[in-house]
Amino acid sequence: MVEMGNDTAADARTVIERYWAAAEHRDWNTFGALLAPDVVYEIPQTRERVRGREAYVRFNAEYPGDWRVTVERVVAEERRGVSWTSFTVDGRTETGLCFFTLDGSGLIDTVTDFWPEPYEPPAGREHLVERY
Repeated sequence: MVEMGNDTAADARTVIERYWAAAEHRDWNTFGALLAPDVVYEIPQTRERVRGREAYVRFNAEYPGDWRVTVERVVAEERRGVSWTSFTVDGRTETGLCFFTLDGSGLIDTVTDFWPEPYEPPAGREHLVERY
């Protein structure tokens, strides 16, 4: 159980930051301790869902390739938060957006991951945008 103080936004931020630190360091015990027993993880792009702490820890521990995650930003309010990450696997870097909700005891009970794929914008708006 994670202690939730009066400032739940700060606590949600701390839980999310600890989640990513544990994942980056492959500290699966700490990672699992941040999750509710019935956590649900979803990836809308692939239409995959993982249910339960044990399965979700295993899903991450067995993720293939030599991967690294860098947290770019965490925004939190109440018992919700979102992180923007850079995820590098086998030399390729992806941007990830991850939405979290925490239960009343401060454990992560839902995680929804979005991994946007880059694409070329449609023609006709070059006069309005700057490419970077």
